[in-house]
Amino acid sequence: EVFRARRHRKFSRGIKRKPIALLKKLRKAKRETAYGEKPEPVKTHLRNMVIVPEMIGSIVGVYNGKQYIGVEVKPEMIGHYLGEFAITYKPIR
Repeated sequence: EVFRARRHRKFSRGIKRKPIALLKKLRKAKRETAYGEKPEPVKTHLRNMVIVPEMIGSIVGVYNGKQYIGVEVKPEMIGHYLGEFAITYKPIR
C-alpha cells in the first residue's frame, strides 16, 4: 500500500492532463542532466499533485501564491502533496 485513501481515490479516478504534463517535464529535466548533477527546477502551480516514486531526485518549484519554492523530492515524501513542502505564509514569532 503506497497511498492512503484520499490519494488512492485520486489515482483510481484517473490522472488528469496537467499532472501528466508535469511528470513529462520532470522526466525531460532529469534526462538532460549529466550524471551526478541536480536537474533543472520545473516550476508548477500544482500544489495538489501527489508525489509519486518517479519524481524522486527531481527539483520542483512549487508556487506558494507569491514565489516559487524549490522542493527537492526525496523518497520519504512519496504519497504527500507538493503543497505540503511550500509554506504559504510567514510564520510569526
